Amino acid sequence: MSRSNPPSRSAAGLKVLLLENVHASAHELLLDAGCKVDAVPSALGEDALIERLRGVHVLGIRSKTQVTARVLAAAPALMSVGCFCIGTNQVALRDAHDIGVPVFNAPFSNTRSVAEMIIAEVVMLARQLGDRAREVHAGRWRKVSAGCVEVRGKTLGIVGYGHIGSQVGVLAEAMGMRVVSFDVATKLPMGNTQTLATLEELLAVSDFVTLHVPATPQTELMINGEAIARMKKGAMLLNASRGTVVDLDALSRALRDGRLGGAAIDVYPEEPEENGEGFASVLQGAPNVILTPHIGGSTLEAQANIGREVATSLVRYLDVGSTVGAVNFPNLEMAPTAGSHRLLNAHRNVPGVLRDVNRIASDLGANIRAQMLATDATLGYLIMDIDQDVSAALADAIGGLGTSICTRVVY
Repeated sequence: MSRSNPPSRSAAGLKVLLLENVHASAHELLLDAGCKVDAVPSALGEDALIERLRGVHVLGIRSKTQVTARVLAAAPALMSVGCFCIGTNQVALRDAHDIGVPVFNAPFSNTRSVAEMIIAEVVMLARQLGDRAREVHAGRWRKVSAGCVEVRGKTLGIVGYGHIGSQVGVLAEAMGMRVVSFDVATKLPMGNTQTLATLEELLAVSDFVTLHVPATPQTELMINGEAIARMKKGAMLLNASRGTVVDLDALSRALRDGRLGGAAIDVYPEEPEENGEGFASVLQGAPNVILTPHIGGSTLEAQANIGREVATSLVRYLDVGSTVGAVNFPNLEMAPTAGSHRLLNAHRNVPGVLRDVNRIASDLGANIRAQMLATDATLGYLIMDIDQDVSAALADAIGGLGTSICTRVVY
């Protein structure tokens, strides 16, 4: 049977819960759309999240809150989830897909912030600035040049040549670096970046290796002891992607025995849920290592842009049914038809659903002004504009189909 219909036809009046200090830019856009916005500054555990989601239609999170299958099953009013960050691995995407809940993220908004930090860390590692700064803070004067180099003329290897990786390459070239990249998908290189066929080839030629890949079974511990052994002696590793990508024990050994010349790590296999004392890492105390607390995208500009990007996607879904940018849902957008009522339906992708929907519309005397359908292997998503004011009856009838997952009239 279909999930419960919301009490409102569009964003106006819908309840939104924003966690983890989502930027004020998101609050403003959602309030302007007429949503009722509630905010919690921290992440919530599973039980607390289930309790807070009672009657909530939209959930906004960052990277700490885990939206599990159990959470989704306990939130029948939930219509969409917005991840105010790049990653979406904190959400049970398949479960959300199966109950008709599209999940949106912000793949573009913090690109520049992360790229600038990576370039800054390349220079810092090349000059051992982290160690020198700590020494001076501790009252020790140690003016040395051994092991310190310019980055001009050095080779930067980019693993994962997406939005961030390509921007890193542009900035690195502007500093006179040679840039090579590896990606499992074919990407058009920017500037003079050279695409390499294998990760092994990239590791062998790079003076600096920077990682920009998602957390997947394929990328888990992709930089392990064997991969590190393939790197140039004295090379340096940077990871601002996901904490599961690098074997930190193997990296620590390679740094302490001089196999690698340095590292900059911004993400970890396990991270605290809130700011405070007591964080520990095997890399602490290793030479020429920069450790930062997952701040690659933590700039004022990036957070404001992320807030606007994700909130805009959520409002467009609530108001007109657009799923463009959803990471777990058929992407579909249809221009509004003047003077019509719009109905949205997610259903199991089996033969005959569209026939059944159109027969119901015909029986109710609803003239279909426009209609678009997008599907994936198991789910279909339909946007339909109709003339007659029978939208509520049509939504109820379509929702009663055995194939229907959720149905909504937006206007």
